[in-house]
Amino acid sequence: MTEPVRLSAWVHGLVQGVGFRWATRSRALELGLVGYARNTRDGRVHVIAEGPRDRCDTLLAWLRSGDTPGRVDLVVEDWGAALGELTGFEER
Repeated sequence: MTEPVRLSAWVHGLVQGVGFRWATRSRALELGLVGYARNTRDGRVHVIAEGPRDRCDTLLAWLRSGDTPGRVDLVVEDWGAALGELTGFEER
């Protein structure tokens, strides 16, 4: 079994006030990921997800797919080792 990873994704576009965090939480839970999606003051949403790399890749592909609420213009990703301190998936 592979080590879990941590995906940090900064989502730019019209992603606040449109149900984006709720939909991200729903998709992440379907994939069995832990983490959160939170609004930032500058209008982006910051998504942190931990779990198997292939499932995090699936979430990232969905974030970029155009099938999310609102409008995603850009997703900036960063990868690292899972920290393991998260449980569930929250909207913050």
